[in-house]
Amino acid sequence: MQETRERVLDALADGPVSGPALADELGVSRAAVWKHVEALREAGFGIESGDAGYELTGIPEFGGPAVEYGLDAPFEIEYHDAVDSTNRRARELAAEGASDVVVLADEQTGGRGRLDRAWSSPSGGVWLSTLLQPAVPPAQAPVFTLAAAVAVTRAAREAGVDAGIKWPNDVVVRETGDSDTTERKLAGILTEMGGEADRVSWLVVGMGINANVDPEDLPSDANPTSVRAEVVDVDRRAFTQRVLEEFHALRTDPDSIVPAWREYATTLGRRVRVETPGETVIGDAVDVEFPGTLVVETTEGRVEVTAGDCEHLRPAE
Repeated sequence: MQETRERVLDALADGPVSGPALADELGVSRAAVWKHVEALREAGFGIESGDAGYELTGIPEFGGPAVEYGLDAPFEIEYHDAVDSTNRRARELAAEGASDVVVLADEQTGGRGRLDRAWSSPSGGVWLSTLLQPAVPPAQAPVFTLAAAVAVTRAAREAGVDAGIKWPNDVVVRETGDSDTTERKLAGILTEMGGEADRVSWLVVGMGINANVDPEDLPSDANPTSVRAEVVDVDRRAFTQRVLEEFHALRTDPDSIVPAWREYATTLGRRVRVETPGETVIGDAVDVEFPGTLVVETTEGRVEVTAGDCEHLRPAE
């Protein structure tokens, strides 16, 4: 959000302010104040004018300016009512040299997940991609996937959802039945990067979160759930802000990411089957090490898995 417009909103949030007083406070003309107020109204902010001056009466439910206002993280928001893929758009921005930009959409029409799987992204979810330029080697990029999963999990828990993390990139909700424990998918993370052998030029961390959507509108093979299904509709503006604020706090403190991930992990302590490009690893998941390596205890010893498709097995399998 433009700095002057954010200052206008901050001033109006404290009560009615006259146009002349606001112009003096901001160091702009009265005509400029009027233009900023009209632009904010067009963006969906409720601003009433009366004898005492302008007053902020409402904030949009969702959208770029709404999420930027009050966001305690240094991200610029590019919002779309609908876009084919927030990750694709973020890659375009990366080619233009942008950084610290979040591409946010109400709906994706061509979303993709890991292994190029289709990702359904109907209106009402939180579909976003953060574009970063971290000063790290490519081998450390996976830790940002873990950070995103932790950020989503913390925001979901604040909303009342008992979320956890399945390695490497799924935020899930565990449900215990009469004979088994199942996990329903709440969110997924897709990280892409560009760079050289020793340096990441750009990193796109995509987060697809089933917020105010019905699981019936999502592919059944993913065994999905949503914030709506688990509790009630969430304030998407506040929810998105919490995800971005947690993600920013984690990315600025890399040493905190893996311990935080372990705290919410549903994979650790489970028997797993991990399909990697070169082999199938079966055993007990005993740890995750920086920057996201899964350690599996097999009959032949410990195996470190850096990437793969993980399945939780029953103890007898």
